[in-house]
Amino acid sequence: MDNEQKQLLGEGLNRRDLLKVGFTGMLSALPLLALGGLPAQASTFAVPKMDAFNIDFRNQHTGETFSGAYRIGGKYLPDAFEQINSILRDFRTGEVFPVDPRIIDILYMSHRKAGATAPFEILSGYRSPRTNSMLRRHSEGVAQHSLHLTGQAVDVRLPGYSTRKLRNVAVKIRAGGVGYYKNSNFVHMDTGKVRTW
Repeated sequence: MDNEQKQLLGEGLNRRDLLKVGFTGMLSALPLLALGGLPAQASTFAVPKMDAFNIDFRNQHTGETFSGAYRIGGKYLPDAFEQINSILRDFRTGEVFPVDPRIIDILYMSHRKAGATAPFEILSGYRSPRTNSMLRRHSEGVAQHSLHLTGQAVDVRLPGYSTRKLRNVAVKIRAGGVGYYKNSNFVHMDTGKVRTW
C-alpha cells in the first residue's frame, strides 16, 4: 500500500467527526462503525485537510450519474452521499440504503491507479434482501450474506479498460474483497476482508 492509499484509507471517523458531517453522513458511516473502523495498519495516517476527492459513475440500469466531490480531506460530504445513496439504490425495488463511504474510496483509488478517464459503469450497488433472494434463485454466484445487502459492495465496469486489468488494480489496493466475473464482464469490489475470487 503506497502513501496515497494509506492517506486515503487511513482516517477513520470518530464521534466528533460524526457530529460534524450530520445525520446523512452518520448514516453513511454506520456500516464502517459496525465493522470496527478501518484496518489497524492504516489508522495512523492523516488525510490532508483540503484535498477534494472526486468520483464519476453512471448507473447502467437507470442512466443516473454522479460526478463531483464526495469527500474533502477526511470529511465525507453528506449532500454528495445523499445523491450517491440514491443512485446506488436497489433499482428493482427502489429501496435506498446508506452505502459504506469506503466503497467510494475504493472506486476512487481504483480509477486513479488505472489512469482512467471514463466514469465507472455501476451494475449493482445496494441490494435489498428481496432482490438478493431472487438473484440467488437464478444464480449460484450470489452470496446469501452478500455485502451488497449492507451497502458495502459494488459491481462495476470501466469503459475502455479491461475488467481483468481493473481487477488487478483493485487487488493491488488491498482494501477489501475483489471478485472477477470474466463471463459477465464485471468486477465486484467490497469493503469486507481482503480476499479475491
